[in-house]
Amino acid sequence: MTSVRLLRRFDAVLHRWLVAHSIGLLRISLGVILLFFGVLKFFSHVSPVEPLTIKTTDALSFDLLPGHIAIVLIGALEAIVGILLVIGRWLKVAVYLLMAQFVGVFAPLVLFTGRLFDGPHNAPTLEGQYVLKDFILLAAALVVVSTVPGLLPGADPAESRKRGTRRTDWTERR
Repeated sequence: MTSVRLLRRFDAVLHRWLVAHSIGLLRISLGVILLFFGVLKFFSHVSPVEPLTIKTTDALSFDLLPGHIAIVLIGALEAIVGILLVIGRWLKVAVYLLMAQFVGVFAPLVLFTGRLFDGPHNAPTLEGQYVLKDFILLAAALVVVSTVPGLLPGADPAESRKRGTRRTDWTERR
């Protein structure tokens, strides 16, 4: 077998493996990241974005939700979503909770833009970098969401099978 044929065979095997496993791995890694950052919020002064998170929830709740309670609730939300993504169960619930969480995650971009880009030459601060990295998490979440069957009300999961969309084992779980 020539080296070109061997390379093509390897490429085909690798491609099949990636098609079968990459979205599941993305779902699990997204879940681990959310779980990790959620757990950080349970411990006072451990999360680098704790002050920004509290200030954002104060603004969004019109100071009705005390900061020390808000940070724990947000941590719990992130941890729950992370666990659901890791175990691959109740993915619809996880997706809706995650989308609600992203509203709060990106709110500082609108509410506190100056605080996020207060570095030299308007470079992002550490808090700004945290918020900006969430665009990657959002993109990963959208990829995972695109594989959850019947997510949208009225959507017909059987229709995706007719179009030839392949469902993996982990999308079957609920």
